[in-house]
Amino acid sequence: MNPLSTYKTISVNKLTADKQWFVVDANGQTLGRMASQIASVLRGKNKPSFTPHVDCGDNIIVLNAECVVMTAGKLDSKEYLRHTGYPGGQRSTLAKNVKPCKLIEMAVKGMLPKNRLGRRLFTNLFVYEGSEHPHSAQQPKVMNIQN
Repeated sequence: MNPLSTYKTISVNKLTADKQWFVVDANGQTLGRMASQIASVLRGKNKPSFTPHVDCGDNIIVLNAECVVMTAGKLDSKEYLRHTGYPGGQRSTLAKNVKPCKLIEMAVKGMLPKNRLGRRLFTNLFVYEGSEHPHSAQQPKVMNIQN
């Protein structure tokens, strides 16, 4: 018997994925650093059973979105571009004119895969401006973000 044939790669599917709920407090956190760690947990890269083509990540609740920090004056200078679809329809918005919840959502969404898996993973993110959330029945654990 070949000794290599006894090893099998275990691939997680949506039935065997161990999905948990986490709460992140955005108070005083830097936007990009926090978003990259949230995107990693949403994707499931923090788990030993990470499978690239399956939603094996956790659900994340972000609280106090209005207290997030942007460094180096980016709040006044960073522009977000979008296009209406018509000729000459490019529009820009400064970061200070965007709602804080939308800022966090755009930052995290930009760090997820650009395919149907990324769109599915994005539905596991919940962002709220205050310190209250309606997901207390899921008994979320507190996740510490290092700044």
